[in-house]
Amino acid sequence: MSWARKLRAVGLAGLILAVAAISFLAPQGPRLTAFGDLLALTLVIVACVVMLRNVFAQGRSRAFWLLLFLGCLLWAINTAFWTYYEVILHRALPEPCIGDVILFLHIAMFMAAVALRPHRPRKDRKILLDTLNFLMLLIWWVFLYAFIVFPDQYISLNVSVYSRNYDLLYLLENLVLVCVLGMVASSTRGHWRRVYWNLFIASGLYTLASEMINAAIARNRYYSGGIYDLMLLISIGWMASTAVLVQRLNLEPSGESEPANRWIDLAPRLVMVAILSLPLLALWTLFTNSEPHLRNFRLLVTMAATLVLGLFVFLKQLLLDQQLITLLDESRKSYENLQRLQTHLVQKEKLASLGQLVAGAAHEINNPLAAILGYSELLAANTSLQGEHATMAQKIGQQARRTRDLVADLLSFSQQSPAEKVLVDVGAVVQRALQMHEVQTRGKNIRVEAKLDAALPRIWGNTNQLLQTFLHLTENALDALNEVGGGSLLVTAHGEPNEVVVEFSDSGPGMTDPERVFDPFYTTKPIGKGTGLGLSASYGVVQDHQGQINCRNKKDGGAVFTLRFPLASHAATVKAGKA
Repeated sequence: MSWARKLRAVGLAGLILAVAAISFLAPQGPRLTAFGDLLALTLVIVACVVMLRNVFAQGRSRAFWLLLFLGCLLWAINTAFWTYYEVILHRALPEPCIGDVILFLHIAMFMAAVALRPHRPRKDRKILLDTLNFLMLLIWWVFLYAFIVFPDQYISLNVSVYSRNYDLLYLLENLVLVCVLGMVASSTRGHWRRVYWNLFIASGLYTLASEMINAAIARNRYYSGGIYDLMLLISIGWMASTAVLVQRLNLEPSGESEPANRWIDLAPRLVMVAILSLPLLALWTLFTNSEPHLRNFRLLVTMAATLVLGLFVFLKQLLLDQQLITLLDESRKSYENLQRLQTHLVQKEKLASLGQLVAGAAHEINNPLAAILGYSELLAANTSLQGEHATMAQKIGQQARRTRDLVADLLSFSQQSPAEKVLVDVGAVVQRALQMHEVQTRGKNIRVEAKLDAALPRIWGNTNQLLQTFLHLTENALDALNEVGGGSLLVTAHGEPNEVVVEFSDSGPGMTDPERVFDPFYTTKPIGKGTGLGLSASYGVVQDHQGQINCRNKKDGGAVFTLRFPLASHAATVKAGKA
């Protein structure tokens, strides 16, 4: 402990001893009364000022300190009533006094502040639900006061019954606050734990002081400034010093979620108990022998509280339903993203394992294949062979060349590697790919249309790889249109937030199994017209460009291939984040 803290501790202890000495030794009278009331009022005002300062200084927990400030403000108003009557008017407080209602409500403000649990991270907070719970609990405490205390306070004045009921209800309210503070403090970590424990001690001292003062009032032994006020003054000072302590602590909530415990839903449980207590209190009112006008007033108060709390329950349920719909929608999107991610991972594993397999096999096949092709060409060129034998030699050569092309495709597929990337104009590459297929569409009932945004943002990519991908997608679409005797191919390219989207949409027969089109060796073309590796290679190119490619069938017929590429700036950010 530093010397400054030791001096403050010694000074505080000396102040407490001085106040205790004055309370013990000073004779009862106006001076002692003025000393006690003014000191209590000063301490409560200091607590208000410090709480208000925390409202502006503690940004994340501003609502918490605002409620504590309002509670201290109500406390100060009640203390001002005592000071006004005893110091200025030199007479005791009247009974009943409006200050009792204000004093009762200030504890409700403290409970609402604790119910906010500002130590939780922002993602775990439910501000609207917490507000509704606070309002419902506040209404319930007001209802209890109107049900238990108010009838004997203003409807039919009965000072003894009113004082007894008020003291019991106020004790219950203070005990609930102390218990809630203890539960929250025991389940909290970090600096907030220290704050809660200090508030717990201050509230416990105040509860004990209130009971001692009420007991002394009942025995006509209480007077302001006496020894009974000492613990009350200590509790007020402790509350103010807790607010001062906060200014030296970092009360920013941690990013970790609050650990699960049985007190985490304390506020909703208290609300449930509050609502269930209404019919029980109504039944108790019906079967008691109280005066008819008091019974009717209590029933009317119960009915009003039931209607108001029922409205809040409806609003809370409506809010919960909206949150449930939002959560279900987020869960559905997360599930779809998870499925998409799983498909991508499986596809990448297939490509990786298959690439290793075919790389070795293709090299081994290539050598004997070259020999077969060479000998078949020699046989075909031999003029001594008869017609049938020459034809067979030519067929062997054709099949050998077809096998050579297949081996070349396998080697090209297996040797995919990240190529050097530069800034690429996707629209220009798409336009070039379509121009290279213009010859195939001449004289046929095929219409190719391109809708490319004029100011497409650039992406990081390899022009040759992208061109081969677009060429293959265009060729597949044209082959599908040739099968049905013609149709249209629409290619679009537009920018979206953080990405460029390219779509190849044809009016052909569509894909038999869109989910399998990227599998290696999967093809619907006749034997000899395709190896089933083109779309797999295109898939690998798009993945290497940090993009996405998917296939779907249109409702009115035809297939759509959608390619998404991140913008150059966004792709650089993602790459840096993965590094």
